[in-house]
Amino acid sequence: MNKITRRLAAMAACALPLALGPAAQAADWPTKPIRIIVPFAAGGIADILARMLSPVLQEGLGQPIIVENKPGASGGLATEFVARAEPDGYTLLLALAAPQTLNQHIYKVTYDGVKDFAPITLLNTNPLVLMANTSLPVHSVQDLIALAKKKPGEIFFSDAGGLTQFSGEIFKHMTGAKITHVGYRGGAPAVTAAAAGETQITFANYSDALAWMKSGKLRPIALTSAQRFPQSPDIPTIAESGVPGFDVQGWSALLAPRGTPPTIIDKVYKVVSAGLKDPALKEKMMNIGAEPSGSTPAQFKAFMEAESEKWRAFVERTGIRIE
Repeated sequence: MNKITRRLAAMAACALPLALGPAAQAADWPTKPIRIIVPFAAGGIADILARMLSPVLQEGLGQPIIVENKPGASGGLATEFVARAEPDGYTLLLALAAPQTLNQHIYKVTYDGVKDFAPITLLNTNPLVLMANTSLPVHSVQDLIALAKKKPGEIFFSDAGGLTQFSGEIFKHMTGAKITHVGYRGGAPAVTAAAAGETQITFANYSDALAWMKSGKLRPIALTSAQRFPQSPDIPTIAESGVPGFDVQGWSALLAPRGTPPTIIDKVYKVVSAGLKDPALKEKMMNIGAEPSGSTPAQFKAFMEAESEKWRAFVERTGIRIE
């Protein structure tokens, strides 16, 4: 074999692993720690769920799981980060409803919340809670509407952006209540502000609302979801409280960057799906207002597409914008 032939043979030998690289890597995956990127600060429902799932994923996949919080831009910072990450399975997103299917219809974003991601599974759905400081003389949605119309602009609502803020804007649009928005950098500070009297009402994820409801410092008025929640059956929905058609439901999910090999997606889905069937994990999730789901990747893709279209049509029809 002459020098040229030997060189060509060596080059071919080196090129073969590169050509087969993605398939081989997917088959061997994972071989190093996996990051779960959370779009909001520590302590919120996404962060709590990521840390609940970490032991399940670590045991099922055999690698350390690192939870990394990247708050900012109403969840958009982390969402864009994962959209641009290598599709190798080592960077996953703990996704929430607003950054994934709402933000692109009300903000200028550089990603598509549906098309730029590979769906793994819908983890849960969860209601939001409309709560009032106990000093505010309202005990129902109709009380709040009447007071807001009597004192236009004098009632302030706190939120963490995204779906919590959008709930307030939809409430204003559907009821004519003139309430004033005050934004905070996370669910916990937004709820704390309402409890401290900095604002009078708040729209919050159930997990952020729970401790304050139990303490009696905030009065639950209604849920934003279409149906009552099993953990708090006495709290009515906004829809049944005189605002028919009001339906804002939060959800959390696990996503990977678009182009992540299907074999990796399937491995993660199977581990998470099995974990969500564990009674202990299901109880923990329900206790923070997260009703477990566990849909297949195909089912979740269809769900995300439907959610995105629902919000696109709603924003177009109503002209609602968030500043």
